[in-house]
Amino acid sequence: METDLLHSIYTEIDSQNGETAATPTHTKPDSKKPTSAGNVSKQKSTTKETAHVALEEEQRKLHGKKGPELLRVEDAMWQQYLYHDATGNHPYFVYTPSTYHRGTAVPLLVLLHGCTQKAADFAVGTGMNQLAEQYGFIVIYPQQKRTSNQTLCWNWYKSSNQFRDRGEPALIAHMVQAMSENTSQWTIDSSRVYVVGASAGAAMAVILGATYPDIFAAIGVHSGVEYQAVTNVIGGLKLVLGGGPDPVKQGQKAFEAMGSYKRMVPTIVFQGTRDRIVPPNNGDQVVQQWMQTNHLASQGLYVADFKNPTITTSGQVPEGHAYTVSTWKDHTGKEVQQYWKIDGLAHAWSGGNPAVSYTDPRGPNASEVMYQFFMKHTMGEANRYEASPRKSLRQTMSNFLGRLKRKSKR
Repeated sequence: METDLLHSIYTEIDSQNGETAATPTHTKPDSKKPTSAGNVSKQKSTTKETAHVALEEEQRKLHGKKGPELLRVEDAMWQQYLYHDATGNHPYFVYTPSTYHRGTAVPLLVLLHGCTQKAADFAVGTGMNQLAEQYGFIVIYPQQKRTSNQTLCWNWYKSSNQFRDRGEPALIAHMVQAMSENTSQWTIDSSRVYVVGASAGAAMAVILGATYPDIFAAIGVHSGVEYQAVTNVIGGLKLVLGGGPDPVKQGQKAFEAMGSYKRMVPTIVFQGTRDRIVPPNNGDQVVQQWMQTNHLASQGLYVADFKNPTITTSGQVPEGHAYTVSTWKDHTGKEVQQYWKIDGLAHAWSGGNPAVSYTDPRGPNASEVMYQFFMKHTMGEANRYEASPRKSLRQTMSNFLGRLKRKSKR
């Protein structure tokens, strides 16, 4: 019976995280900024995505007679591309807002889907394309292939996909770079490139934040895990049952993975308290891991206490979930980390569209919240902190007095 129990647990892990992976190309972790080591071709879809069919009725409910018309606009701006490299062809989708004018530099959001999902499912579930229409940014949706993972999971749990210029992190970074270089189609503001993921995609977003801090100005993590929470499938058992390793140690590892590109990476995390696939303590660990990583990347000037946020607020979605928001700021008052803990949310995108799986419309709108957080952070801001002895001492005293002040208010 014990063997059967273990087998069933490992089967669940495999179904969520996959086990079959393509062999990645290995190069040195700290190589130069990636170039588009491949080429891109546009591919016309032969069938309409079923997710958009499911969305038509939802659009009618939201926008009345204009619903189908808006959906047609979205379909027209939704294009599939193939990225070609030595390992083969890799699909991704791009949503360009209908109001976009070539030559205008706009932000780029990279959206990484979860297991068993396709890019179109994730686009509909998050509603990110509608936000792109509203705010004028571009979205890229890399699509995992079944030949790389049978359940369409990103292979985040394999050590071969946890470093710069290796495996899937390199592939996604190259896709972004290829888009940036395709100036005849888009003009991407390189200081405002962000990555967002859910579940397995969230785990990959964490990895990208650590391995490509020179590309991604900030990251969004929904139902994810800390950097190198596991390095093989078997290690997933402990993760499912109780969380990953010490987040302080993982924070050190993420900092080391940054190499010469080290910088503070602003992070926003969403976690449901009833998530049984990614237990809630994993969200805590993601926040704590990035506290340590950012502390080291700032040469000790960013000091955050998980138990004593700079600001804590709470709210309630009408007829929906209650939530708590914790915010940590640096010594200049700049927001560095945000943690949204949603009471009663299971393994689902908060505030998502119920037309597809892994969404819960009763939560706060994670897509809107993440976008607003990202717009406060650009790559050009002062993330590399000067650490002269006098400034370090002054900052240490300021951090200490700030913590005392917050504690006295409790």
